[in-house]
Amino acid sequence: MYQATRTTVDTSKSDTDSAAAPQDEAGEPTARPDRTGWRRWAMDTRPLRRPAYRRLWSSTAVTAVGSQLTAVAVPKQIYDITGSSAWVGYASLAGLVPLVVFALWGGAIADSMDRRKLLLLTNCGIAVTSLLFWVQAVTGLESVLVLMVLLALQQAFFGLNSPARSASIARLVPADELPAANALGSTVMQTGSVAGPMLAGALIPLIGLPELYLIDALALCVTVWAVLKLPALPPLDGGGSRRAGLREVADGFRYIALHKVLLLSFLADIIAMVFGMPRALFPQLAAETYAPYGEGLALGLLFAAVPIGAVLGGLLSGTFSRARRHGLMVIASVAAWGAAIAAFGLTDSLWFAVVFLALAGVADMVSMVFRGAILLSAATDEMRGRLQGVFTVVVVGGPRVADVLHGTAGSLFGAQAAVAGGGVLVVAAVLLLAFVTPALRRYTI
Repeated sequence: MYQATRTTVDTSKSDTDSAAAPQDEAGEPTARPDRTGWRRWAMDTRPLRRPAYRRLWSSTAVTAVGSQLTAVAVPKQIYDITGSSAWVGYASLAGLVPLVVFALWGGAIADSMDRRKLLLLTNCGIAVTSLLFWVQAVTGLESVLVLMVLLALQQAFFGLNSPARSASIARLVPADELPAANALGSTVMQTGSVAGPMLAGALIPLIGLPELYLIDALALCVTVWAVLKLPALPPLDGGGSRRAGLREVADGFRYIALHKVLLLSFLADIIAMVFGMPRALFPQLAAETYAPYGEGLALGLLFAAVPIGAVLGGLLSGTFSRARRHGLMVIASVAAWGAAIAAFGLTDSLWFAVVFLALAGVADMVSMVFRGAILLSAATDEMRGRLQGVFTVVVVGGPRVADVLHGTAGSLFGAQAAVAGGGVLVVAAVLLLAFVTPALRRYTI
C-alpha cells in the first residue's frame, strides 16, 4: 500500500533490432539453448548471463525486501501515533497522488536524458528519504504530518524512478529474452512482498520499528552501487535536448491510442484489476465466511495467497516465457485470473480459497510478464519511458479503484457474491475484448 515495489515489435528499426538474437558477453551471437526435461519447466535464467541486467536484477532482489520493511513500518507508526485506521488510509492517499503525477512526468524525463543518471538521482533520493524516516522515528518526533510529507516525497522519487528502470531493460537484454527478464524481476518483487512483511513482523519486537527504515536505506545503497556499474543509457535518437513537459506526457497517451496492441494490453490489465481484485473484501470474508478457521489466520492467508502463487508462477516460468504469441498469452492469463477469482468467491473452504487465489497469482504473473514484454517490444526506445509511466499509473491505480467498487458491492450484495460476480465479469469482458479487437490476440514476436 505504501511502498510500490521498486516496481513490461515494432516493424521499424529500433534498438531492439541490434539485439534481436541472443549474444554472449562479447557481443557475439549465440544459439538459443534447447532445454529438456525438468529444465523446460524451471525459470528461464538466460538474462542473468548478461552482466548489466544481472546487476540490476541483483539490486532488485535486495531492495524488494527492504522496501517492504518501510511499507510495514509507515502504517504501523501512523497507527501507533493516532490509534486510527482512517489516518492510515489518508496516508495511503498522500502517497498515491505524487506517485501518479511523478510517474507520468518521470516517463517523459526518462525519454529525454540518460536513464542511468536518472536512476542514480532517484535511487539516492529514495535512500535519503528512508534515512529521514529513520531519523524522525529514532528521535521520537511522532508527527503524522512529517510522516505523510516523507511518504509523498518517497513516492514522488519512486514515480520518477520506475519508468526509467523498466524502460532500461530492453537496452540490457535482447528482444527474445524480455519475457524471461520480466519473469525474473517480477518473481523477486513478489517474493519480497511475501518475505518483507513477515520479516518486519519478526524484527519489530527484536530491534524496534525505527531500524526497519535504516535497513531499507542501507539496502538502497546496493541499488546505487549496481546502477553505477550500468552502461550509459542515453536516448538512442539523440533526444537529449527533448523537453519533458506536459506536451511530451500527452505524446505518450497519443502514442498508446495510435498503437492498438499497446492500448489493448492496458485495457486487459484494467479489466483484470478493476473487476477482479477483491482485496478490499478480505477482512469481511475473514470475519464472516472463514471465521470458523480463525479470523487472524484467514486474513493472513488471504493476503499472502496471491503473491505466493505469483512466486510459484515465476519459478516455473520456463513453461511460458518462450511463448511467441504474447497477445494470446495476455488474454488467456487474464481469463484464467477471472475464473480463479470467481471460484474463490464461490467456496466456503479457506483452504480451497487459498488454492484459488494462488492460481490467480500464477495467472497474474503470466499476464504481467507478457504485458511488460509487449510494452517493451512494441514501443520505440524514445517512447518507452513515457509508456512505462502510464503502466505504473495503471498498475497502482487499478487496484485502488477496485477497492472502492468491491467494497461497495460487498456491502450491497455480500462479499462472496461481489467476488464471484467480479471474476465472471473479468472473463466475459476480456473475451469480448479479444473477439471485438483481434489485434491483441494476433500479436506475435
